Amino acid sequence: MNMVCLDLEGVLIPEIWIAFSEATRIQQLRRTTRDEPDYDKLMNFRIDILKENNLKLPDIQRVISGMEPLEGALEFSMALRDKLQLVILSDTFEQFAKPMMQKLLLPCLFCNTLETAPDGTITGYRLRQPNGKKEAIKAFRSMKMRIFAAGDSYNDLAMINEADAGCLFRAPQAIREECSHLVCVDSFDELLAQVDEFLG
Repeated sequence: MNMVCLDLEGVLIPEIWIAFSEATRIQQLRRTTRDEPDYDKLMNFRIDILKENNLKLPDIQRVISGMEPLEGALEFSMALRDKLQLVILSDTFEQFAKPMMQKLLLPCLFCNTLETAPDGTITGYRLRQPNGKKEAIKAFRSMKMRIFAAGDSYNDLAMINEADAGCLFRAPQAIREECSHLVCVDSFDELLAQVDEFLG
């Protein structure tokens, strides 16, 4: 059986932390996994900034409630689901993702969990498992799935390299240059063509 595994933010939906950065005008929160390979370092940096500015989970969720999937993302994801199984592998958090998943008609999602205090202060985070994207691909392959993977960030590279085939999608220039062995596409039509080629 064939499967596509996709990153979420930057592929199907806008980057949540960038949207929150724009809403709060806190420039430091624009930093994402497209810029920082060390996820733990990035998350601790974000949590410190939230504390410094007395910002809590409901503040972020209010911004998310006004967000929409990227243009064409719903139609693209439905076209994929007509062809094969679709699973979203993301380093986002279940407290962020639910409204966006509803707008994408509820594809399967594996992600992480935020730890919060009773007043909504984000105190930490809990990974579903270390190297969650790569380990999910390994587990699916152990079940004899053939997998195509795509994403846009440093934290997607292990997933793409572990899959049977894959590509970068709208990746920043630094990642394109560092991973010149990977195909990089910039539209949903091009990504769908890569999947079709994978399916043969």
